Formats: sequence, structure tokens, C-alpha cells
Amino acid sequence: MTDERTQGASVQDGPVQESQSQDAVQATEATAAPEGRRERGARGGRGRDGGGGRGGRDGGRGRRDGNRNREEEGEELIEKLVHINRVSKTVKGGKRFGFAALVVVGDGKGRAGFGKGKAREVPEAITKATAAAKRGMVRVPLKEGRTLHHDGRGHFGAGRVTVRTAPPGTGIIAGGPMRAVFESLGVADVVTKSVGTSNPYNMIRATFEALGEQTSPKSVAQRRGKKIADLMSRRAGLGGAEAQAEAEAVTE
Repeated sequence: MTDERTQGASVQDGPVQESQSQDAVQATEATAAPEGRRERGARGGRGRDGGGGRGGRDGGRGRRDGNRNREEEGEELIEKLVHINRVSKTVKGGKRFGFAALVVVGDGKGRAGFGKGKAREVPEAITKATAAAKRGMVRVPLKEGRTLHHDGRGHFGAGRVTVRTAPPGTGIIAGGPMRAVFESLGVADVVTKSVGTSNPYNMIRATFEALGEQTSPKSVAQRRGKKIADLMSRRAGLGGAEAQAEAEAVTE
């Protein structure tokens, strides 16, 4: 009996020892794996700090972040929907409707543009018009960042507009499409008058023609090869010190 028990015990001890040895091997492998991972992680960290291949990936992320910043800057634009025109075409099965949108876009800091888009749906037409307006933005020099430097006139088709500079506190005295242009442009004080047609397309084009003729003392001085103070003193009859102060106040 004792021999059978000892033999049974010895037989059972064999698999137990084998299972323990397998557990030990797995434990050593599990402990070795994190060390290897740590080493690779450390190497990867050194590669990033040292400007290796992974550093190039970080550079790519920087470029993507730059693109996101540009998109965020694009989202800050002021968009004004001026007019939507609906047209219909009679066909055999009924009528097909289409839409044309006129949009004015500006950054509120002296840049603005307008565009038109046509589509079967209103949102798509507005999207096309907005994209066209962003592509056609122009810069207009502003006096003190609030008004125009001088008076101007614009003419397109049957539309004629007059724009005039105004003192602080005047506000935007304009109606219809012209108000949208000056609000998106960032003008705070201006007096305007529209004569002739009330077609928003012609009024917008005439307004941008008048704004395109705007010039600043800085650009005139560069073109003539003179100093801004000389132009200011001759135009307003100011003294030397006053003209110099006016010239320093001119930013664009």
C-alpha cells in the first residue's frame, strides 16, 4: 500500500512540476516583454527628441495644425446674404425651380468680396456664392480703421453710387446691399447715396468699383517718392509738427 501511494504521489508530482515550469516560463516572458516595450518606448522618445523619423511625424502633425488654424481663420469671416432669386423652368413634367444667391464676405479689417452662385437648392447656391466671394476678396485702405480716406463714385450698368468719408459717430448711412458691404468690410462711419437702379447685383458692383478707387496717403507718397508728412501739410495746410503727427497716425 505504501509503495502504491508513493508511486501515485510521484506520478502526480510530474505534471505538477511541468505545469509549474511552464508558468515560470510564461512569467519570465511576461516580465521580459514590458522591459522590451519600455526600451522601445524609450528609444522612440529619444527618436522624437532627437529629430528622427518619428520627429518627422510630429512635423506632419504641425502642418495639419497649421491647416486647422487657417480653417479657423477662414471661419472668422463675416458672411452676408444679400439676395436670393428663384427662377423656374417649365418642362413636360411640370416646373423645375432654381435659385441664385448673392453673398458678400469680409474680415472686418479692410478686406471684402462678393460672389454669386446658382443651384437647384438654396444651401448649395449659398455655398457656391460664398466660395466665389472668398476667392474674389480685395483690400480697401481705411482711415483710422473706421472710415474711407476720401470720397468716391462708382458706376455699373444703370447703378450709380456715391461714398463719402464721415467723422466718428456717424455710423453706416447706407441701405440694402451697400450696408452689407460696409459691415463686412469693417467700416464704422460712412455716408452713401445710390441713384438709379435698385438691382442688388448692379449696386454691389458699383460699390466695389467706388471702393477700388480708394487710395491712402501712404500709397500716394510711395508712388510720388515723397514723405507722408509733406502730402498732409500741403493738403490740409497743417504745420510741420501737426503734419508729422498726422503722418505717424496713418497706418495704411
